[in-house]
Amino acid sequence: MKLWVGITDDNWFKLLAAKDFVEEVNFWRPTHRPYRKDFEPGMPFLFKLHAPDNYIVGGGFFLKFLSLPLSLAWDSFGEGNGARSLEEFRTLIGSYRPIAMTEDPLIGCTILSEPFFFDKPEWIPSAPYLKGPIVAGKGNFESSVALALWQGVASRLAAGAVRSSVRAPGPATIAAQESARYGTPTLVAPRLGQGSFRAIITDTYRYRCAISSERTLPVLQAAHIRPYAEGGQHELSNGLLLRSDLHTLFDKHYLTIEPTQKTIIVSRRIREQFTNGRDYYALNNHPIAQPADALALPSTENLAYHFDRFRELENG
Repeated sequence: MKLWVGITDDNWFKLLAAKDFVEEVNFWRPTHRPYRKDFEPGMPFLFKLHAPDNYIVGGGFFLKFLSLPLSLAWDSFGEGNGARSLEEFRTLIGSYRPIAMTEDPLIGCTILSEPFFFDKPEWIPSAPYLKGPIVAGKGNFESSVALALWQGVASRLAAGAVRSSVRAPGPATIAAQESARYGTPTLVAPRLGQGSFRAIITDTYRYRCAISSERTLPVLQAAHIRPYAEGGQHELSNGLLLRSDLHTLFDKHYLTIEPTQKTIIVSRRIREQFTNGRDYYALNNHPIAQPADALALPSTENLAYHFDRFRELENG
């Protein structure tokens, strides 16, 4: 089986392991390049402390690698970056590479979902699995070695020997627990959290608003088509990248998207209630932009859900 063991910054690990709830983490790199290009969604990514603490202490499941501006990585994951503030995060990056005061550098973001952190008595000695000096991590294990390591991890997950994890087991964690019982490891894509939803939606829309093509990153927001509070999920097909004012209007159903043609419809209520809206009406009947990832195409079902509520208000 395929897995990766990453060398973990001790402070990064301690901050995240002490939390009561961790949905996802960013195992960042100061460079924008990935560890490798063959990582697959659902692949176990394990954490090893620096020597002399030669132990594997937890891990997560690989979701996606993105090269992101530092500011977007912070806005998406916050303390999931292993820092308590944006300033501390910049200082950490700056300890590996120079950063100008006004620079928003690209960093490598290995996004891991459903993270887990072992109780200290359950830490796994790394010596049987990792030989020689390792700088960033290791992934080219012999199949028998990888399987033995994974069985040790999976058995701990199945026994609940974790200090901090997601509130309810996600699909990748459940698959890992089942592999401990039945002995057959299977890659299962982990679930997206709010941070990964935002980062991936921003990336797949090429940092452009799907309606206005605005490219100013601080005002771009990942919008749910079907609201999370109404059963919508952090799924790419339930997302749009929108300029902040358009996001507000979309959430309040002052504009919508026709589900079949995927064209913008602006409500007459803007003019009636605010005697304004010229710039918004100029967008009427225009098609929305298409994301780079086909999996992120807005689903007809989600668009229809939003469109039906728009029509209710229009006809009310």
